[in-house]
Amino acid sequence: MLQRLYAAVLALSARPSAPLWLALIAFAEGSVFPVPPDLLLIPMVLARRDRAWLLAGLCTLASLCGGAVGWLLGDLLIGLADRVIHLYHAEHALAVYRDSFARYGFTVILLKGLTPVPYKVVAIAAGVAHYSLPLFLLASLITRGARFFLVAALLRRFGPAAQAFIEKRLTLLALAAFVLVVGGLLVALRV
Repeated sequence: MLQRLYAAVLALSARPSAPLWLALIAFAEGSVFPVPPDLLLIPMVLARRDRAWLLAGLCTLASLCGGAVGWLLGDLLIGLADRVIHLYHAEHALAVYRDSFARYGFTVILLKGLTPVPYKVVAIAAGVAHYSLPLFLLASLITRGARFFLVAALLRRFGPAAQAFIEKRLTLLALAAFVLVVGGLLVALRV
């Protein structure tokens, strides 16, 4: 069954509408959707290695737009939550949180790229902390761009070998991706 799904995604990845779907998934993943766009980026680059840089750029740009929406959601949510925070006299705790994010936010956003914590969690947290939107987008551009362009570069360079590796170990790779997504969500929920 997994092989048929993989073959179907690979076939769909070569369609003219595939970049639109990649952009939509990358955008949604940046703000609310828990599925990483890599799951579509990888087969798309494998299907059209000549478009690897274009696809990585599209994925990065759409992800940043989704991250900006996530930041806005966080900014709006804290506006509503300020009343509850005031009810519990937790203004000091919120101030400490905001101060910590102001000091270490850029590093947190950069390091997020090395963890399975979903990008939307960092985006919303940056908004809640009223972290600078331009600095958030700059750090996101660095980390998200590096991630997507690295995937594209590796697949462009090692396309047939990478495809053979993926197809030979598809079940193991799907399980690893599932564990990373679920693990990232669990870590994010504990934060």
